[in-house]
Amino acid sequence: MGSGQWLVEKRATFRSDSFSDNDNAPETGCLSIVVLGASGDLAKKKTFPALFNLYRQGFLTSNDVHIFGYARTKISDDQLRSRIRGYLTGSKEEEVSDFLQLIKYVSGTYDTEEGFQLLDKEISEHEFSKGSVEGSSRRLFYFALPPSVYPSVCRMIKRCCMNKSDLGGWTRIVVEKPFGKDLDSSEELSTQIGELFDESQIYRIDHYLGKELVQNLLVLRFANRFFLPLWNRDNIANVQIVFREDFGTEGRGGYFDEYGIVRDIIQNHLLQVLCLVAMEKPVSLKPEHIRDEKVKVLQSVLPINYDEVVLGQYDGYRDDPTVPDHSNTPTFATMVLHIHNERWEGVPFILKAGKALSSRKAEIRVQFKDVPGDIYKCQRQGRNEFVIRLQPSEAIYMKLTVKQPGLEMSTVQSELDLSYGQRYQNITIPEAYERLILDTIRGDQQHFVRRDELKAAWQIFTPLLHSIDNGELKPQIYKPGSRGPAEADELLAKAGYVQTHGYIWIPPTL
Repeated sequence: MGSGQWLVEKRATFRSDSFSDNDNAPETGCLSIVVLGASGDLAKKKTFPALFNLYRQGFLTSNDVHIFGYARTKISDDQLRSRIRGYLTGSKEEEVSDFLQLIKYVSGTYDTEEGFQLLDKEISEHEFSKGSVEGSSRRLFYFALPPSVYPSVCRMIKRCCMNKSDLGGWTRIVVEKPFGKDLDSSEELSTQIGELFDESQIYRIDHYLGKELVQNLLVLRFANRFFLPLWNRDNIANVQIVFREDFGTEGRGGYFDEYGIVRDIIQNHLLQVLCLVAMEKPVSLKPEHIRDEKVKVLQSVLPINYDEVVLGQYDGYRDDPTVPDHSNTPTFATMVLHIHNERWEGVPFILKAGKALSSRKAEIRVQFKDVPGDIYKCQRQGRNEFVIRLQPSEAIYMKLTVKQPGLEMSTVQSELDLSYGQRYQNITIPEAYERLILDTIRGDQQHFVRRDELKAAWQIFTPLLHSIDNGELKPQIYKPGSRGPAEADELLAKAGYVQTHGYIWIPPTL
């Protein structure tokens, strides 16, 4: 198949899979993608590279797409393109240059109409030049901005930049985390945005939901017969969801100190993963059916018991000049959540996240109960585990007991291993932002956070966060490069996690 034919077929697939805000009208109008905060780090390092990868894979073409950068910084189109160029890798220079020509820059403030009126003028001229019928055009606004300016930017878009009528076109906004700092601030932000846009127009992005292995969770659970009877409290002893980094805040101390590891990682990323691990089978793959089941899980989580929480702060964190001398912000946390429903009653869900630790990884570890009547006396070697390694070295493996090769009848722990780097050598795993931006264009909200889901998540964590903010809970100091506070391992043991001895999973070499 020629490259031209492949591109036509891919574009046709893209069209047929699209969901319009107006289901009765086909999406035929041109697409304008506006990156707000275009001169910032997030836009340069994540948003524009994701758009470029969609472009070079044929999902965005110069025939109907234009990209607009908007920020306060007074720079030219070429200056913005120069800032972005170094982050667009893995392709030919000609392809990079062609993509950069799709980008136009508009400078303006975030709280006055003048800049947004100019932005609307530029978008409208692009739509007119493509012969787009008024009302059929699509406008996507990506907020690579701090949440403090979300309300004012939403007001300006509503006043100045909306798609003018409804002939299959739409206006959608993508907002980045964090969505507030607690329940009240999150609800206030949601109310302000909700007064201007319908829920169907709002895409609250959590990039963890775009990761390949996270997206595989529902397939693994609901498309494989042997998991269905095992996925419950009768067989599973505990579930760990872990995020570890082997570096500290590295110049982001001021920003991080405002949020801490619980808000930054656990309350959103790890809790989203917990929902996918624990949810019931939805009635279909429609986004609302999936999100309904996630909300049910969150509403079933019991209040956090502070005796099942260990906080830590790595030694040297406060040496950062942007961090207050007496900061109580945790850089490490381990906690146990309990889900009060028929499937999971009594099963501890252990959420663990930390910076400046001994290794870097993110994984889900489902540990099964001991084999009853263990005739091989191999329980001391460790339990069966099902592990989904999200990053790095993406993999899915099952830890199980087998006979040690040889003449003696002795047992050893080994694994059944699906390592993506080995099995899918000729397939590039897409970045999370690529997938989520494409989902936004298609109108698929499955991997985005709904307002009631966000509210339920904050209800779980707000009391704990207020206790930390008020200094009622203190983090333990731990050494950089360690496993974190020793109390965290003690908590895992109390929760029933049995550590494996003498076995380490080693990613296969290519």
